[in-house]
Amino acid sequence: MKAKRLCSLVLAGVILAGGMAGCSGNSTSQNSQSASEAAGNTPVTLNIAWWGSQTRNTYTKKLLDMYHQKNPNVSFSGTPSGYDSYEQKLSTEAAGDELPDIMQMDYSFISEFAKNGSLADLSSYISNNTIDLSNADQNLVDSGKINGKLCAVVIAENAPCMVYNPEVLKKAGIAEPTDDWTWDDLVNNSIAIHQKTGGYGYGTDLPSNAADMMFNYYLRQYSKALYATDGKQLGYSDDQYFIDFVSLFKKMQDAKAEPTVDEYTQIDARGNEQTCVVRGEAGYMFDWSNYPSLVESANPNLKLAVMPNNSKTVKAMYLKPSMFFSVANNSKNKDKCAKFINWFINDLDANKVIKAERGVPISSKVRSEMLSSLTSQGKAMFQFVDKAGKISSKVSPADPSGSAEVRTDLNNEVDAVLYGKKTAKQAAADFRKEANEVLSRNS
Repeated sequence: MKAKRLCSLVLAGVILAGGMAGCSGNSTSQNSQSASEAAGNTPVTLNIAWWGSQTRNTYTKKLLDMYHQKNPNVSFSGTPSGYDSYEQKLSTEAAGDELPDIMQMDYSFISEFAKNGSLADLSSYISNNTIDLSNADQNLVDSGKINGKLCAVVIAENAPCMVYNPEVLKKAGIAEPTDDWTWDDLVNNSIAIHQKTGGYGYGTDLPSNAADMMFNYYLRQYSKALYATDGKQLGYSDDQYFIDFVSLFKKMQDAKAEPTVDEYTQIDARGNEQTCVVRGEAGYMFDWSNYPSLVESANPNLKLAVMPNNSKTVKAMYLKPSMFFSVANNSKNKDKCAKFINWFINDLDANKVIKAERGVPISSKVRSEMLSSLTSQGKAMFQFVDKAGKISSKVSPADPSGSAEVRTDLNNEVDAVLYGKKTAKQAAADFRKEANEVLSRNS
């Protein structure tokens, strides 16, 4: 629900009850259990970590209670986090060898943890069918492999998209996006929306809404990528791509069709259910295909559009693993973790509770069986992912080691342009120098 600050609600200090009772909040105590204690029906406690909104936190607790009822010997503990703090929290725990048994992971940072040997290789659990991925797309399954090891099991898929509010577009007299719209269409329509309604056209600022993901998509339409295949440098050599990309958003901001960085800081604090597009204060926003389902209770009328594309021949769209589950390498209960992950992926009742909020289920069998029970937004998401798959090319490899620092550098350089402190040309050159130094150092 992306990369990116899709889920900004931080619930630090919340200890889940029910099936999660009697837990420590880190994996030290469970990891002290011997293998024999974890065997058979001996009670075990699995520490599980995820990021999420209040909606996700509520139904995840319900899922863990459901699993505990079916498997009384397995209890859970955990503290949900907001996305912004999640990666740093795991990094701190990894440094102390205290990672949770099960971790929700993102494509943007699994390489960092895999490089440090923090994640278990789950290949054997796939081969012995403890985790059944026979109904999953193999390309997406392979996206969890780092250096030949399956360090993460994909649990759902989604696609990058533009979310739009049809009522705002109608009020401004703007037609809904077609599958062949361009970046100039987005900019010009956004400016027109502001001029005709007084609201924003494009409702988020660039750094806060995953500049790295949007820039990577922008590069894909020119058959380029943010990172080189080997992860040792950037994947493009012409800074004009950066200049053109950032200039699109600077143009919208200068026309007051997009929030300034400072304005969006206040907007972002309101949470997902109160974004400008949800509230009818903006026309478009970049997000992922599960976003309308995430905020359906606040606005059930949002729609999905394919990303703008300046190329008529290159398939820039892609299907992405929305998130993964990984298991800590130091967990003493890997078999129990694997069985839970299998249940999460393949159990129909569990997926009816999830309602595809984490993305379209990876199991084609589950997708087919739950289609009739979906809300209108859920069905629209499934249909969009199906359509996106037909016009997509292969997803780029997982972000390389050092990418967290590169993302920070990118956001800082984009901010500098939007604040008017640097020209786009200067920021492009500075980003190239900084990013290549980081990637070279971490390779």
